[in-house]
Amino acid sequence: MPATGVRFPLGVVSVQKHRRTMISAELARAFERIADLLEIDGADRFRINSYRRASRTLDDTSEDLAELAAQGSLTSLPGIGKGTAQRIQQYIDTGHIDVLDELEARLPDGLPGLLQIPGLGPKKVALVYEKLNVTGIDALREVIDSGELAALPGFGAASVQKIADGIAFLESSSGRTPLGIALPIAEDIAERVGKLKGVKQVEIAGSLRRGAETIGDIDILCTASNGKRIIDQFSAFDGVKRILTQGATKGSVTVEIDRRSELQIDLRVVPRDSFGAALQYFTGSKEHNVRLREIAVRKKWRLNEYGLFDGDTCIAGRREEDIYKKLGLPCVPPELREDRGEFEPDARFDDLVTLKDIRGDLHMHTTASDGRCTIEEMALAAKARGYQYIAICDHSKSATIANGLSIARMEKHIAAVKAANDKIAGITILAGTEVDILPDGTLDYPEDLLAKCDWVVASIHLAMGKSASRKMSPTQRTLAAMENRYVSMIGHPTGRLINTREPMDLDMAAVVEAAARTKTMLEISAGWQRLDLKDTHIRQAIAAGVTVGINTDGHHTGSLDQTRFGVTTARRGGATKKDVINCCTLATLRKRIGRKQN
Repeated sequence: MPATGVRFPLGVVSVQKHRRTMISAELARAFERIADLLEIDGADRFRINSYRRASRTLDDTSEDLAELAAQGSLTSLPGIGKGTAQRIQQYIDTGHIDVLDELEARLPDGLPGLLQIPGLGPKKVALVYEKLNVTGIDALREVIDSGELAALPGFGAASVQKIADGIAFLESSSGRTPLGIALPIAEDIAERVGKLKGVKQVEIAGSLRRGAETIGDIDILCTASNGKRIIDQFSAFDGVKRILTQGATKGSVTVEIDRRSELQIDLRVVPRDSFGAALQYFTGSKEHNVRLREIAVRKKWRLNEYGLFDGDTCIAGRREEDIYKKLGLPCVPPELREDRGEFEPDARFDDLVTLKDIRGDLHMHTTASDGRCTIEEMALAAKARGYQYIAICDHSKSATIANGLSIARMEKHIAAVKAANDKIAGITILAGTEVDILPDGTLDYPEDLLAKCDWVVASIHLAMGKSASRKMSPTQRTLAAMENRYVSMIGHPTGRLINTREPMDLDMAAVVEAAARTKTMLEISAGWQRLDLKDTHIRQAIAAGVTVGINTDGHHTGSLDQTRFGVTTARRGGATKKDVINCCTLATLRKRIGRKQN
C-alpha cells in the first residue's frame, strides 16, 4: 500500500499519460486518510471501512475517473457508493474533499502527523490522545521518556521501542520526496516550460535525473533569449503554492504535495553555449563532479557550470558529452554519477538495461486475489506494450487480507491461467504464485502445488520485524525459501516502503551468497513505493553473479507504467540487460527456471 496522505494539486500534474493514474492515486490516499482520521475520531466502524474499501478500489483502478464522473458512472466501481462518488466528483472539481477538510480542522494540528510514524496506527493514536493528551510528536516523545506510554494498555516496552524507532525513521526521511511522486511533476513542469515562447532546450537535472529513490527538490534547466520573461511565466504556473525566488535567470517555487509538505522546483535559464556544462554540473552528484574537476585540474583546465576552460578559452560546454570527451572519459549515464566506480578504467556503460529491453513482467496480480483486473486484461495490456510473456502471481492462502487463494482455489486458478494462455495469441501467460514465506521458514503451499506452477515468487509479508519469540529471523526465512527447488525468485526482498516502512533486518551478504549458490533470482520491485532491491543491493547481487528481475507487482493494468522506475533503479545498480531475467527470451527464461529446479 502506498504511503498515506500524498496528494497533488490537479493544476500541477496535467501530463495526459500520467493524469489518469495520478488522480486515482490522489483520491485513494485522501480516502485512506479520511478513514484514519475517522478512526482516531471514534467514528462508526462501517463508515471507516467503507472509505478503506473505496481507497483500495481507487488505488488499483485503471479506469479514467474523470470520464466515469462525466458519465455519472462512478458507482459502477466496486466499493463506490453514492456518497463516495459525490466526494470523488468534488475532488475532481475542486481538488478538495469537505469531509477531509472538516476532520483535519477539528482534530489538533499535530495529531494527524502521528499517523506517519511506523508502529503507531489510528487506534493507538486515538488512545494516546484520549488518555495522555498527546497531540504531536514532541508530546509523544515526552510520554515515551516518562514511561507513561509503556504503562498504557496495549503498549509495553517492545511496542514503545518500535514507536521510538519509527520517530527516528520518520525524521531521517523527512523532506525527501519519492521518485515516483517527483518525476511526473517534473515532467509536467518541463513540458510546460518547453511550450513557452522563446524556449529552445529543456532538461530535468539534479538527483531526479540521476534516478535517486528520493529527492530534495526539482532542478530544471532551459535556454531562452529572454530569461526574465520565462521566469515570470514559470512563477505564474497553475499549481504554484509559493514563490521563493523570481529573478532574471532563476526562479524557485513550491507546489503542494500534501497539507504538511511542499516540493521546491528551481528553473534556471542558461546560455545556449553553456547548456551542456550546466546540465552536467546541476545533475551532479557532488562527489562525481569533484572527481571531474580534479581530472580537469590535472590537465591545467578548469570546469564549472559555464563550461570547460583552457585559460579564458571555453573548449567545451554546449553539449554534455563534449565535457566528458575532452576529459578523456566516456559520457557516464546520469544514473551512475555517484562516484561508485564509474571512473575506473574498465567501466563500461553501453549495455545498461533500458525500458525497451524488457520483454515481460514476472509478478502480476489479478481479481483472483487482490488485483483489480482479470488475467485477460493484464495479458492484453502487456501485449499492447510489446511484451512476450507475463507471470500471473496471485497471493497464497495465508495472505487473507489480500484474498489469498486456498489450495483448491489455486488449483482452479492455474487452470484459468492456462486457459487464458491458450485463448490469447501473441503473448505467453505463465501460471505463477506469490507464495508467502511463513514465520517458521516454510512456504504457504505444499511442494506438489508449487510444482504445478510455471513460476514461483516467494515473499515475506507477515512477521517482518525482529522478535525474541520468533525462531527464525527474516534472513533465515529467506535463506530457507531459496533452498526450495521451485522458488524461482524472492519478491521485494527487504520489504521496505520508501519513507513509510523500514526494510527488514536482512543480512544481504548472506542472501546474495545463497541466491548465487541456489540459482534463485532476486526481484527489483519497480513500484515507486518499494524500489526493492535498492541500487546498492543490486550492485552487490550482480557482483556475485545473481540474476535480478524488474517486476511491477502490478495489481491493475496501469501498474505497468511503473516499470520505468525499476529500470532506472537497475541502471543505478549497474545492471545490464544480461543481468535481468525479463530481458531474456521466453526460451531462455524457461531454461533458467529449469536450471533451478533440476
